[in-house]
Amino acid sequence: MARLLLLVHGTPYPHAQLTSSGDRNSALATRDTLGRISRQLQFEVSLSVSVIRILQGTLAGRQAWVVCSKFAIMALWRSFSSVCCTSFGSRPCVVPLHTRSRAFSVRNATASASSDVDQLLPVFEDVKENLQEPTRRSQSSPKEKGPSSYFPKKGQDIELVCESLAYKGNGVCKVVETGFVVLCERALPGERLLARIVKKKRGFAEAYKLKTLSVHHNAVAAPCQHFGDCGGCKTQNLAYHAQLHEKEQQVHDLIARTGRFGISQPDGPTGSYLKPIVPCPMEFHYRNKMEFSFGTQQWVPAESYSSVGQANDEEYPEVTKSESYSEDFALGLHAPKRFDRILPINECLLQHDVANQIFKQVKAYCYANSKKLPAYDVHTHKGFLRHLMIRTGSDLKTGGPQIMVNLVTSTFQPDLIQPLVTSLVDEFPQMVSFVNNVATSVGNTSQSDEEHVLFGGRVITETLRGLQFEISANSFFQTNTSQAEVLYRMVEEQSSLKGDASEIILDLFCGTGTIGLSMAKKAKHVYGYEIVPEAVVDARRNAERNGIRNATFIQSDLNKLINDFHQDFPQPDIVITDPNRPGMHLKLIKFLLNLRARRIVYVSCNPSTCARDLDLLCHGGEGGLEPQTYKLVSVQPVDMFPHTPHIECVCVLDLIERS
Repeated sequence: MARLLLLVHGTPYPHAQLTSSGDRNSALATRDTLGRISRQLQFEVSLSVSVIRILQGTLAGRQAWVVCSKFAIMALWRSFSSVCCTSFGSRPCVVPLHTRSRAFSVRNATASASSDVDQLLPVFEDVKENLQEPTRRSQSSPKEKGPSSYFPKKGQDIELVCESLAYKGNGVCKVVETGFVVLCERALPGERLLARIVKKKRGFAEAYKLKTLSVHHNAVAAPCQHFGDCGGCKTQNLAYHAQLHEKEQQVHDLIARTGRFGISQPDGPTGSYLKPIVPCPMEFHYRNKMEFSFGTQQWVPAESYSSVGQANDEEYPEVTKSESYSEDFALGLHAPKRFDRILPINECLLQHDVANQIFKQVKAYCYANSKKLPAYDVHTHKGFLRHLMIRTGSDLKTGGPQIMVNLVTSTFQPDLIQPLVTSLVDEFPQMVSFVNNVATSVGNTSQSDEEHVLFGGRVITETLRGLQFEISANSFFQTNTSQAEVLYRMVEEQSSLKGDASEIILDLFCGTGTIGLSMAKKAKHVYGYEIVPEAVVDARRNAERNGIRNATFIQSDLNKLINDFHQDFPQPDIVITDPNRPGMHLKLIKFLLNLRARRIVYVSCNPSTCARDLDLLCHGGEGGLEPQTYKLVSVQPVDMFPHTPHIECVCVLDLIERS
């Protein structure tokens, strides 16, 4: 298969794999992929004729790798578009791949920016014929409209059929007449709907839902009054068993395509790796942490679904200020994709009932005193109230809820807050901590420069796998405690520890030490590494609190490994890695391949980057990555967050012994 790889020196650039319509009827169109990048880079240069000839040779079927400087991107697109039309006589297809191991550092830097590709990977095969059919019709019958009529226009209302959910929860829909692919938020698999195109791209479009024309049998009534406006629970109106099916299918598709563990692989079909998804026993009230924002712009959608995916006012329906509250004060959740607009809410069904009651009282007090407690304006950087965070733990004696309220302000003025603290203490005995974090940064973040305790202690407690953990205002802790029990037990089982305290565990991205500490009793020693200093302090405190002496926690940036990193610990038998959403850096993957631990247990909150990393760990590739070092044993999806698109996975890799 002919391929074209663009290595943009010093510039993140998604990869592209080229296929002709005769070679493989692929998905997605060319101009959006390269055109989007060229617009972003904004370089005005020319490309030499020799490179064009290489491109023509590539399109004819001969492989050639083109390495060009970042100054050639725009000219490359202009010339490339012309060459494609000459070579094929029709629109070619480009399948963007952020997963190829060649030039991994470029791909790794753009993992979070390639969400469109991740969402469309599962439907590449399904839309092949639909993308090519209009072109064939136009060639065979000149009287019919050409391919341009095949693509819907921005602002057009169009009837769609939703076939599945893509990663991140968007509905993968097709235009009824043509089969053109449209991503639509809030669309449910199996339903027919009317939607309005808001973004037109060459290979697909994005739309927001206007109304349902035909309801699917898995559709249910969403219990939340804010559903459709809030960007949190995207699938609350889909039966839970159907949510599980869609999530399981998304993991399957990503592992098969991005990870290259498909049926054509010599090490077996994807189905032999993937285990059935583990459901969550609690569909609501499972979150132990919720963060709300204050703002000066209170926005309420003018019509149902109108706030979905707002990018700017021109692309999405008008929204109007609520007449119920003051125009310059709001407390709630951010409108989807807007950092400056606050959707006022009354409660969140994902958090504890007591937390909702506390939220309502804080909201009422702040609205009543909005003149002396002004909300922070993210544009002018003026105001006092910035964020409200409510964390829920459990009382170690009674098992009842413990509540921590963290009010984030721009300055420290305790006299303004103390009346609120007093009212909460009188009303809610479950509130054992009220802290005031002061964030002076102009950035829209809840991370603070200083912390002041206005009531109770600095931490709350939680029990997990028989261990007691202290949770501070800003420390990381799994937000679904009951399902974390299931997840961590699964990690221990999949690690296959002998249980004789003879093995070394390397716990990467250890956070507050929850995974490593829960396995310490069966290990000789646990070495945990984490970049956040506060989390390392919490991990050490948690080890001391539980009397665990065979655990060492070190603050270190795992993306900036040094050569003598291995000298900090003995050769590990088991590696536990639990990276954040971007996944693991190339340096860390190289390190693990050279380390050659007996087993790697990869805990992931992003199946897209997880599949990419599994590909590199098992199949190797360019950049000095050794192939066939590890083999994939299993992939276990776990639903930690019902009604949201988020998925956790526990993946097991075993070392391939060298002959």
